[in-house]
Amino acid sequence: MSDNILKIQGLKVAYGGIKAVKGIDLEVNKGELVTLIGANGAGKTTTLKAITGTLPDCNVEGVISYMGQPLKGKHSFQLVEQKLAMVPEGRGVFTRMTIYENLQMGAYTRDDKAGIEADIEKWFATFPRLKERAGQLAGTLSGGEQQMLAMARALMCHPTLLLLDEPSMGLSPIMVEKIFEVIRDVSTQGITILLVEQNAKLALQAADRGYVMDSGAVIMTGNAEDMLHDPRVQAAYLGE
Repeated sequence: MSDNILKIQGLKVAYGGIKAVKGIDLEVNKGELVTLIGANGAGKTTTLKAITGTLPDCNVEGVISYMGQPLKGKHSFQLVEQKLAMVPEGRGVFTRMTIYENLQMGAYTRDDKAGIEADIEKWFATFPRLKERAGQLAGTLSGGEQQMLAMARALMCHPTLLLLDEPSMGLSPIMVEKIFEVIRDVSTQGITILLVEQNAKLALQAADRGYVMDSGAVIMTGNAEDMLHDPRVQAAYLGE
């Protein structure tokens, strides 16, 4: 059996006459942390939304396969049942539910009550701030705390593939450091990750492989360590 978890072939996304994604190929193999970097408007988030089938009305072409099966026509709740979870840009927590209730919602596909409780405690240990505020409404949390909660909630379904969309956006440097610490930790636990991130340096430092996207096309791909030292990447995305 192939180690391929996610495979995108010839993906095109167009809104009317605007081509947001122009025929990209991308793959993520079992246990990898792969990052997709690029400037704002490059088509990174559109690519993630194409994977999860959450794009607004538009024309989508190409093949997206997860665990060897095409994803076309799948609803987002079916993806969670298949252990594909996404932490969206802007976090998307249930603001009028408590932290504890948000984590329970992340496990709605499971019925092992003892296991669910053990996992809640596990993520509380990773994010002590969440434990301190377990009964607090998620909408009252800071941006960084909401990002922690969104990640913990996604991990409650024991994902085979975790999609992260701009996890560092709008966070303080200390919080960004904590979030990336957790991303690296989750990766070492064997969870496969596709990370979309504007902070190219942190993303490439954490990743195994990287793709650079520009104006809807993949313009470079390779080993993340090599890309970190590539003069073209440094000039365009690392400010060096």
